[in-house]
Amino acid sequence: MSSPATLAALATAPTAGAVGILRLSGPASLEVGRMLAPGVPASPTPRHAYLASFVDSSGAALDEGLFLFFRAPHSFTGEDVVELQAHGSPRLLRMLLARALEHPAVRHAGPGEFTRRAFLHGRIDLTRAEAVADLVAADSEAAVRAAAAGLAGALAARVRGLEEPLRSLHADLEGVLNFPEEAEGADAGMEARVSELRSTADSLLAEVGRGRLVRRGARVALYGPVNAGKSTLFNRLLGEQRALVDEEPGTTRDVLEARVEWEGLGVVLLDTAGLREAPGRVEALGIARTREVLAAVDLAVLVLPPEASGDEAQRWLRDAGATPVLLVAGKCDVRGSRERADPHPDPLPEGEGIDSGSTRDAGTLTPSLSRGERGSGRGSALAVSGLTGEGVESLRSQMLSRLWGGGAPSAVALVSERHADALRRTADALSRAERACRFSTLEVVSGEVGLALESLGEVSGTSASEALLDAIFQRFCIGK
Repeated sequence: MSSPATLAALATAPTAGAVGILRLSGPASLEVGRMLAPGVPASPTPRHAYLASFVDSSGAALDEGLFLFFRAPHSFTGEDVVELQAHGSPRLLRMLLARALEHPAVRHAGPGEFTRRAFLHGRIDLTRAEAVADLVAADSEAAVRAAAAGLAGALAARVRGLEEPLRSLHADLEGVLNFPEEAEGADAGMEARVSELRSTADSLLAEVGRGRLVRRGARVALYGPVNAGKSTLFNRLLGEQRALVDEEPGTTRDVLEARVEWEGLGVVLLDTAGLREAPGRVEALGIARTREVLAAVDLAVLVLPPEASGDEAQRWLRDAGATPVLLVAGKCDVRGSRERADPHPDPLPEGEGIDSGSTRDAGTLTPSLSRGERGSGRGSALAVSGLTGEGVESLRSQMLSRLWGGGAPSAVALVSERHADALRRTADALSRAERACRFSTLEVVSGEVGLALESLGEVSGTSASEALLDAIFQRFCIGK
């Protein structure tokens, strides 16, 4: 069997910087590394940094930097690895890479191929391999911390905690089926074991929504009638003037989008065109876009003007469809001046959509509304003013609470959509196995447990196909 090719690639971005790294992994790594840095000893001390001159094919010095050697299997990939740390000139690094590729045993690494070799050599499981790409792509504190936890094996440990007892159960069932006399009694408590494993799979699956928020950030849309103060509130939440604000209704005619980070969680805020019955042609296009946005966000914030009635609120709530909604009374600074003139304003009447589980904040009953929810109490919207900032911090807290629930975003297990699909199939198979324990044969139970184990193996990598591995590592950058 022929030796695997030695991989070579730049492990740093192809832009000018203080340091640039050329990485080699494979049987010829040390030979090729010493070809570029001939002053390094023939048997260098592993994990020792050597100051070395890097030379071209004629022996002329190109740069001076550090040479590091990692002997297999004590390296990231599990193979011999050499790293040359040079000055970060893109042209210099390309020259060093081209020189390495002249060696017949060396080829250019593909995307994620170093990490793939780490997985294939058993250095990391598939969840930790994917955490490498997640960490590189992380653009919020929560994403960084979640990816770091995944890289440290947090998700791997939870998957292993399900996979090992599942494999043990499958072995016991197969033993009873194939060797009934020798394995007598091995299937005792089978239904309870299946039920416990199904519950564990459901618990992992419950992390999917949080993992999605951490990966791509939450999407929150401000919407409601024209001239309710949405754009002013949008600017206040961002801390900068992004949206045009004017007294003329319908100023916002398209969806404005901006990203913020709150308590480590990335949040994309969207300021949408105001909704009204008879808009102009261009404004109507913006309103149509608003309705599309509302169907695709994680949370909608309905901003109502001071004069809005409960009936109007219910009409705007219908525009959100199934998206969860927080109700906000905008321009409370204006409302305050009006209430001083009229001390008995009409309250928002009781109606469908007000959550009876509302909480009080600073003396205001703050309902959370979503289509289909019904409540029995009379409540008012959270009063805010984008102009003065009144109530904005309370609104921010309410938004995070609705998006996240409880706990810190950084504590989440970073479950991806791929993980979610595999875990869903695992849980479904275990649910069928649980029913089969009562209504079917042992062969059916064992078959469903085997399917659950195979699906779960797609998460850990124990049953991942080549096509699946290709798809996963294709999203990595070259050099990782």
